[in-house]
Order: sequence, then C-alpha cells, then structure tokens
Amino acid sequence: MSLGLSLFLLNTGCFAKKIKAESVFFNNSIKEDATSAVLHRILDAGDKPISEIKFEKGTYHFYPDKGLEQFCYISNHNDVVIKTAFPIFNMKNLVIDGQGSTFIFHGKMIPFLIDMSQNITLKNLNIDWEIPFHSEGLVVSSDLKNRTFDLKISDAYPYEIRNEQLYFIKESYEHNLGQAILYDPERKAIAYDTESYTPLTLYHHLPKSEGVVKNSTNYKYKLDPIAPSQRVIGREFRLSVKEIEPGLIRIFNHGKKIPPVGKILVCKGEQHLNRLAPAIRLTGTYGFKATNVNIHHAGGMGVIAENSADLILDNVNVTPSHGRMVSTTADATHFVGCRGKVELKNCTFNNQLDDATNVHGTYQEVIDLLGENTIGVRMGHFQQQGFVIGKTNDTIGFVRLSKSFFPYDKLTIKSTKRFNSRYQIITFNEALPKNLEPGDLIENLSGYPEVLVENCNISRNRARGLLLSSPKETIIRNNFFSTEMEALLIPVESGHWYESGNGSNITVENNVFQDCNHSGYDRGVIRFVTDDDNENIAFNNIKIKGNTFNHFDNLVLEIANTNNLEFSNNTISLSKTFPKLFNQDCAIMVKSSKNIEFKNNTYKGEAPLILETEKDMPKLTFN
Repeated sequence: MSLGLSLFLLNTGCFAKKIKAESVFFNNSIKEDATSAVLHRILDAGDKPISEIKFEKGTYHFYPDKGLEQFCYISNHNDVVIKTAFPIFNMKNLVIDGQGSTFIFHGKMIPFLIDMSQNITLKNLNIDWEIPFHSEGLVVSSDLKNRTFDLKISDAYPYEIRNEQLYFIKESYEHNLGQAILYDPERKAIAYDTESYTPLTLYHHLPKSEGVVKNSTNYKYKLDPIAPSQRVIGREFRLSVKEIEPGLIRIFNHGKKIPPVGKILVCKGEQHLNRLAPAIRLTGTYGFKATNVNIHHAGGMGVIAENSADLILDNVNVTPSHGRMVSTTADATHFVGCRGKVELKNCTFNNQLDDATNVHGTYQEVIDLLGENTIGVRMGHFQQQGFVIGKTNDTIGFVRLSKSFFPYDKLTIKSTKRFNSRYQIITFNEALPKNLEPGDLIENLSGYPEVLVENCNISRNRARGLLLSSPKETIIRNNFFSTEMEALLIPVESGHWYESGNGSNITVENNVFQDCNHSGYDRGVIRFVTDDDNENIAFNNIKIKGNTFNHFDNLVLEIANTNNLEFSNNTISLSKTFPKLFNQDCAIMVKSSKNIEFKNNTYKGEAPLILETEKDMPKLTFN
C-alpha cells in the first residue's frame, strides 16, 4: 500500500459519520409474545445504536422458545443454560422504560441479562412470572397419633405423584417438596416458630450395612461435599405422599412437629438445585440504576450483581402478586465483588425466601505456587464457579484465618487465566509473599463498595435482613425490619459460602427492629459472628445509635470479634407480640471484643441481665 493511499484511508476513517442512537418504541401489538421483537432489535444495536427502549403501557408476555440462549455461571445460583429477551451486552447509556407495564415471563428465563455495559437505567416496570418457581399448599388437617398431615393444593400449583413422591409441575421445570417453610396467611409472613415444624424431613441416610459409605471414592483433589453430585450419596426419601382426592395430599413420616392447621406450607424444591432464574443479572457493569421497578417473582434472586460498580436501586420493590405468599425464591438483592457505591433507597423487600441483601467479596483458596509471581486458586463453593476474582491492577489480599481475619500481604493483579469453572491462575505484578502457603485464602480488596440502605421496609421474609461484609463506609438508616432470622448479620463466612469481607465503618441509625428472629433461632437481632473458632478481631468501627428494638424475646445484640463499637441512644422494649421462644438470660452478649461502649440507652425489657460478657473480658457497663 502506498503512503498516499494510507493517508487517504486514515483521513476517511477520521471523518466517518457517527451513528446517532435512536429511541425505540414497542406497542401492545407484540404483547402475546414480545420476545422475538424485543430481542431482534436489541441484537441489531451494534449497527443501529439504541438510547432508549419504551413500551406502551400494558401487559407483555415473554416466552423462552424464541429467546437468546446463553450459558451462565451465576454467583450464588445454579449454573444454567438460560434464555433471555433482553441481552444487554457491551451497551452504553441505555434507558429501558416500561411506562408502568407488566412483563410476565414463562419458564427458565432471565428477564434482564446485563453484561459489560455502562450507565444502564431500568424504570417504571413490573416483573412477574405466569407460573411461579415455588409452590404453596394449605394445611387443612393433621393426625398427631399417626403423624400425618394433609395439604390442600389449588389449581395454581399443578402436581403429580410418582413413586410416592410429590412433584410440582412448572413450565419446563419441576420440583419436589424440597426446601419448605411455613407462612402465616393472616400476617402474610413467615410463621412464628416455623423451625419447630420445618424444613420437612424429606430424606434420611442409608445404613452403612447396605454398602453405602458417603464419599467412599478416593479423590486426588479437594471435594465440595455440598455440590449436588455429592449431596445425594447415601440418602433416600423418608417422606411419602398419597392423594386422598384431587387437590388433597396426605404427607407421611415427617420427623419434626406436625404443622398446625391453617398455615401455608411453601416449598421450592431441592436445596442447591432451585436457583435458576434471577430477574436481573449484572456482570462487569459500571453504572446501573433501577427506579420504580416491582419484582413480584423470580426463580432465584431479584437482583444479582457481580464485579460491577455504582449500582442504585430507588423504589425497587420485591413483593408477591396474585395472593402468593412468596416473591423471589432467594435473596431480594445480592452484590458480589462490586465496587464504587451500592445504594438501596425507598425499597420494599417482602416475602422473599432469603435475605433482603448480601454484600460481600469472595475468598478463593491458594492451591499451587507456580513460580515467583504466579499462583493457582480454587473456587470454594460450587455456586462460585466461573467467578473471576479481579481484573488487572486490582489489589489482592492474602489471608490466613488461623492468624488473622485481615491480609498479611497485598499484591496487584497482572493477569488472570481461567482453566475451568473452579481453577484459575493469577499472575501478579510483584513477587509472592515468602510465607505464602497452599491453603491460604485470597480476597480482592478493590472489590468492595460503599453501601447505603435507607428508608426501606425489610420484612415478612425467610432468613436475614442485611448481610454486610464490606470494609468501606456502610450506612443503614431509617429502615424497618421484621425478619425471620437476624435483621443485621455482620459475618465472616470462610468455610461454607467462602464470602469474604470484614464489616467495618458501619453506622446503623434510626431504624426500627420489630420482632425479628421469630422463626425459632436463638440469635441476636443484630449479630457479629465468624465461622472460625478464634478470638481474632474481624470487625471494626461500628456505631449503632438511635434505633428502636421492639422485641418479643430477650436477646437483641450479639457482639463477637469486634473492636471499637458504640451502642448509644437506643431504646429496647418488650413487644409481647409472640410468646418468648428462648427467654435468654441477657439482652446483650459480648465476647472476644474490645473498646465496646454503651451510653444513653433505654432498656424496658425483662431479661435478668441486660449485658453479659465473657469472663476474660473487661467488665462493661450498660447505660
């Protein structure tokens, strides 16, 4: 090519006309199945950029038959082949405005699959499923002598019985009784003391005399004992069912208390097999805002975000529809390895079958030392498979939890290479620590966000309110909590979920905590805990001030492994909403902690002791 021709091509390239992004409008003519029309326009966005997608207000159905098929590793979900109508891949500055529309999905779909994008806005929209991923049945009678109970199942939850087992039939999906819990239809919330009755004792273990020995196969490398392939070894069904008449099912051989008549039994199938279809999935996306979005259901989480940044949910409401007890079958929201800011404002998170939100990083285990600056690492939990722990120049901390919950050294990433879903090789810009050993953990210190949760209603759900594992500034302000388990859990979960992060710089102020932990767990309403049995400090700089605890039981606060906590200007009172479950000896329990201060608090409860500390701790005074 001559120099003159080269210059001509360069000049024409420089003056190429930029294509203007356009606004796209869909009307009700596509409502019977909007998948194809929406998908094809989005797939054309490379040639015809889109700035906005608007829908005429109405109800739109989306079916998987013509959806884009994608295999997804999804953190804290099953890894699945999924279909979508909204593949938002490598897009910028896009607004999707439902204008008050309802999108109804069918089968195993992810409504919004957002990857490697920037400044995406979703607003004025309702998300629901025609047939939910969970099932419900009313307990209509029981026989305590013969230990059976009967479920009345409506036509909304089609079922069949095979080999004396109950299976609920969905669109391209089915589930058994699996994970189950009781709801109180009067309160439309998790039933008081459900732990005495549920989960159902679906299985028991085969006797070893039958030749079954769990994990008898010799594995060269570390095994994940809770992966689906391992959980089924050495067990068989304990429960059996019989149809008394169409829609009336009798359940035999339950090992816990027989559920009370009038309660609703909710089930969602096998644990670790039932998180298939979150409503909104974000990966590698910088800048996301959801406003006036109602998520009525999902077969997993409402919003799951991984390795993303600056995520704002304002008036995002996870609430059930059609008289169902359940909204999403897992967390309302969940953030893994995110950075920048995570803000949840003016939201309602009700009736989901797991936490309102969980903010954390990921521990990965060092398996191989591969040279001066390279290691091989393994994903700990099977629902972390495929997760990329960081990007170039992120700061990685090396942790040995037997010594400290904080890193003993820090390096920056040069490159990562994934060999398979569990095993990655990471090369650093610097030499490896001389004391690094296989079995140590790594975490991405760059992958934690500042967190704000403000003016939210978090109630009626299974499990916790907020799980907070970010060392960045975290503010929990002006919220209402009434949860089955702890309202606030500040954990280090290193041995099961491998969720990293040391909750620090947390302010909890002006919240109302009403009758939390009402399902049967002996825990504090706010709880600091680690799953490693040592006394090392894990949590720092905590302020809990100006809150109202109106609780039916005695225990309100559990503090462990904490440094520098102030509990001030709070009011604790006895609600008498429910009978006491545990009638604990104290309202506040402190262990393995230092620099703890209580001031200007009001206590109106009935605990024999307000404050109890471990014997080896300095004496603390409650005031």
